[in-house]
Amino acid sequence: MDINELLNRFKDRTPKVLGSETFSEYAILLPLIEVNGEVHVLFEVRSFDMRRQPGEICFPGGRIDRSDSDEMAAALRETSEELGIDANTISEVYPLDYIVSPFGTIIYPYVGKLNGSLEDLKPNSAEVDEIFTTPLSFLREREPDLYTIKFKMEPEESFPFKQIPGGENYQWQARNMKEHFYYYEDKVIWGLTARVLHHFVKLLS
Repeated sequence: MDINELLNRFKDRTPKVLGSETFSEYAILLPLIEVNGEVHVLFEVRSFDMRRQPGEICFPGGRIDRSDSDEMAAALRETSEELGIDANTISEVYPLDYIVSPFGTIIYPYVGKLNGSLEDLKPNSAEVDEIFTTPLSFLREREPDLYTIKFKMEPEESFPFKQIPGGENYQWQARNMKEHFYYYEDKVIWGLTARVLHHFVKLLS
């Protein structure tokens, strides 16, 4: 094959995360809403009947479906379903940095404005146990607590150590991850939700 013909195959290619076809992809919305004239961040408490992460605090969102035109459409669809509102009542939606997690998922976060009041929201009880808001000013004034999670590399028993330099003494580059914790009244906001929240607050600074 001619080298120019070969390279021409890459000319109009749009790059993506290598191996992303094996990842689960999710989209979430960090919702801002005015409460008594002040900007608040809205959170959900997941239903205790949910199979995954029951009772945890999160932002609206979920898995991207084939019917979604893009990641933002998925975030708006999931938010409207979970909060019982029309997607058209969500405005000023903008992307935050996306996350490639070590657990086989890619998360696309967005920030947007919920127009109307808290009384307009009708959360889907099958997915949402309750909703609550936190003043954005409160979150901007406080740094989250940080805790380190260490990942350990454990190759399977049949791993061909003899084929690599160093063999069983190979120096794997295991990484650490910081978990963020915010505390507001009786609520504990942590994990992915706190990580996205911290990213958003830092962008404001």
